Amino acid sequence: MPRRRVLSSEIAHETNTFSILPTTLESYRSRLYYECAEIANAMGGTACEIAAHIDAAVRHGWALIQPIAAAATPSGKTTAEAWAHLSGLLLAACEAEPFEGVILALHGAMVTEDADDAEGDLLARLRARIGPDVPIAITLDLHANVSQAMAEHADIILAYRTYPHIDQYEIAGEAADLLERAMAGEIAPRSTVVGGPLITGCDDGRTQSGPMADLLVRAATCVAEEPAILAVTVCAGFTLADIPFTGPTVTVVGDGPGTQARRREIAEDFMAEVWQTREIITVTHHSIAEALSEAKTEAKAGDSVVSGGGPLVLADFSDNPGSGAYGDSVRILRAMIEADLQDATLGVISDPQSVAACRAAGEGNSVTLALGCKIDAALYGPPLEITATVERLSDGAYVCDGPMLTGEKRSMGPAAVVRIGGVRVIVATHNQQVTDAQVFLSQGIDPAACSVVALKSAHHFRAAFEPLARKVILTDSGSLAARDMSKFPWKKLRRPVWPLDEI
Repeated sequence: MPRRRVLSSEIAHETNTFSILPTTLESYRSRLYYECAEIANAMGGTACEIAAHIDAAVRHGWALIQPIAAAATPSGKTTAEAWAHLSGLLLAACEAEPFEGVILALHGAMVTEDADDAEGDLLARLRARIGPDVPIAITLDLHANVSQAMAEHADIILAYRTYPHIDQYEIAGEAADLLERAMAGEIAPRSTVVGGPLITGCDDGRTQSGPMADLLVRAATCVAEEPAILAVTVCAGFTLADIPFTGPTVTVVGDGPGTQARRREIAEDFMAEVWQTREIITVTHHSIAEALSEAKTEAKAGDSVVSGGGPLVLADFSDNPGSGAYGDSVRILRAMIEADLQDATLGVISDPQSVAACRAAGEGNSVTLALGCKIDAALYGPPLEITATVERLSDGAYVCDGPMLTGEKRSMGPAAVVRIGGVRVIVATHNQQVTDAQVFLSQGIDPAACSVVALKSAHHFRAAFEPLARKVILTDSGSLAARDMSKFPWKKLRRPVWPLDEI
C-alpha cells in the first residue's frame, strides 16, 4: 500500500509591529533555518514540533516532505522579500506530486510588510493549490492571534497548553494523530474561531494557575465529554500587534460540518469567561528601584546563594526579546552596577558593536564601551559608558538542555563576557530571549552559583531558572515590551477594545 504523502514545515514568527527592527531572511538564518534533508538531521530527536512530525511519519507510515523549517526571534514585520522566499519554498512543494495531508508548525502572530495575517495568507494560498478536500493541521503558539482565515482554511488547529511552552512536541503529535484520522476518513474536522472586544486577557496565558489554567481544564473536560468535539484551543493572543484581530480567541475543532452550531456555542461560552476574568493577573511587576532595593537588602543580610537559597532572579520582562523588544536596554545593568552587587550576572545584551570591540581588545584586557541602546536610543537610551574587563570570547553557540526546546541548537552569535565590578555581563551579536541555563553555562557562568541573575525574559525563563532561584522578581525597565498599551500608536486595531477603551 503506498504511503500517504504529507507536507510538513515550520514558518514561525511573533511580530511586534511597534518594533522599528525589520525581520529579514538573515533574522531567520541567525536563529533557525533549515531546508529539506537538513531539517530531519538538525531537528529530529528534539522536543520541537518538527520532531513530532518526523516521529508521526514513522508511526503512521507517512512519506514526509519537508521543504522549510524557519523561525526568527520576535521583532518587527517580516520583510516582503523574506516572506516571499519562505512561503515560496512551502508552496513550491505543491507543484510536485499531490499530498494527502498537510501539517504545519506556525506561530499564529506573524505579520509581514504585505500581510497583516501572514498565516491566514499562507493557508489561503496553500488551499488554492491543494484543493478543498486535503486536510490541513496546524499548531500554534499559545499567544497566537487566531484569524477567521486560519480557521477557514485549516481543518485542525491546536495550540500549546503550557507557558513556558514545554509541550510543543506533544501538541504536534496530537495534531498529527488527528490528521491521520482525517486522511483515513475516520473524522472530517472543521474549525471555528471566536474572539472578543479585548486585546489582553487569560492572565497573559500563564498556565500555572489562574484564568488560563481554569479554561484549559474546562477545555479538556469538554473534549472528553463530547466525542464530536475534537479539540478546544484557548489562545491568549499577542498584544503588541497593530492588526484588526489582535487578542484572545477560542478555537473549536469538531467532527464534520454538522458540528458548526455547537462549535460556535462552545467558543462563545469560553470567550464569555475570558471576558469575565480579563482583569485577573497572577503575578506582580516591580520597578527597577524596587527590585534592586530587595537585592541590596538581601546582600546586607547575607541571604545569598552561599547560604543555600539560590540566586535572586530579576526578569526584565519589558526588554524581553520574546515579546519583540530589542534586548539592548542597559537600565537594569546600570542599577546593578550602582548598587555594587557582587557575584551577579546579566544576560543577554544584544550589541554587535560592543562584541566587536571586545574581540579587538582580547580576553583578559580592558575595553571601553558605549554598551547597549543601539537600535532606538532616543526612546530607550542612552548607552552605558563603561570600562570593563573582557573575561571570555566565544561563538555564542549552545544546545538547550532545559525543559523548553530540549536538544535544539541555538546561537547568540559571536559573544563576550565582560566584568564591571562584581557584575558579569553576556554581550551577544543576536537578540535572544533567555530560556535556558546554557545561555550562561556555555559562557562559563554558573547561574546557580550567583547571588543575582538578571535576564531578558517575561515568563519562559521560569522553566529553567525558577527551580534554581530563591526568588523571582519581574522587573520593568520601561522598554518596548512594557505593559502600558496606551502609549502605542494604534492605527489598524479594531475599536472600541478593552483595555484601551471603555466597553
